[in-house]
Amino acid sequence: MKKLIPYLFIAALFFLPVAAKAQFETFKDSVVQLYGIVMTADSLKGLESVSVMIKGQNRGTITNNKGVFSIVVLKGDQVVFTSIGYKPKTISIPANLEGNQHSIIQLMVNDTVYLPATIIKARPSRAQFERDFLNAEMPDDYITIARKNNSEATRKLLVATLPTDGRENSSHYLRQNANKAYYTGQVPPMNIFNPFAWAEFIKAWKRGDFKSKK
Repeated sequence: MKKLIPYLFIAALFFLPVAAKAQFETFKDSVVQLYGIVMTADSLKGLESVSVMIKGQNRGTITNNKGVFSIVVLKGDQVVFTSIGYKPKTISIPANLEGNQHSIIQLMVNDTVYLPATIIKARPSRAQFERDFLNAEMPDDYITIARKNNSEATRKLLVATLPTDGRENSSHYLRQNANKAYYTGQVPPMNIFNPFAWAEFIKAWKRGDFKSKK
């Protein structure tokens, strides 16, 4: 078996160029130079700036000011012609095409768009127009909406009603653990000796926060 390995290697070196050449000849035979002219179907006028794209590939070209184009395609490809105001057209390159050149004359048909009918009626009277104009409700603009959303009442309502999210919960939990770790092994301070806490207590007492609500 070991004696056959050099011969197999030599045979592979001999057949690889032959296979590569055959594959290249097959690919070369499938390449087609497609060229032609795109014209309007009603007046047979060359159509400028028509998009000529190969379907399924990000490759294409456009027609010149005379409607002429040229592009390299493969046998079996589908070519799509599109232009604003005209119906798109798709053609197929024959897979059994003989030779490597193919010319076409592509006609584009106008794309007619029918819009629904719109009936414009006048106001019955000037007084009714003024009444409807004055009573019309105009939607808030972006600045007015932003001011409403950032008002103090809206922010207080959101703070009181919206639940805390994951970031706020995790921050509160980490602060609690940090406070516990900071006073480990000693007595934490009491707010009874804190003058700021006493000031807040006096303000709340004057406001009547501690009165019983019936």
